[in-house]
Amino acid sequence: MIEIKFFKSENLLFGFEASGHSMSAPHGQDLICAFVSSACLMAANTVTDVLMLNAFAAAEDGYMKLDIKENPISAQDILNGLMLHLCELQKDYPENINVIISEV
Repeated sequence: MIEIKFFKSENLLFGFEASGHSMSAPHGQDLICAFVSSACLMAANTVTDVLMLNAFAAAEDGYMKLDIKENPISAQDILNGLMLHLCELQKDYPENINVIISEV
């Protein structure tokens, strides 16, 4: 299962961590993993390379993390859009995707 944990503090999202595999198809053919990976990469790239926010980003097979260090208010539309998109995917694939909002 893919688990995506969004981090929230004082009603602001400041990052996410996605890990796991959906296991719905063989490696390299799994469309659910591709859906999630593509959405998360677009959000992280927009935050770091378009908005140029100070953030930590890391990605490897089955794992991605984005942690905005300063001014997360500038990324709220992007992170809320990502969360909405992934929650809708979770409705379609509840056995493969789990979205969690973590208050810190």
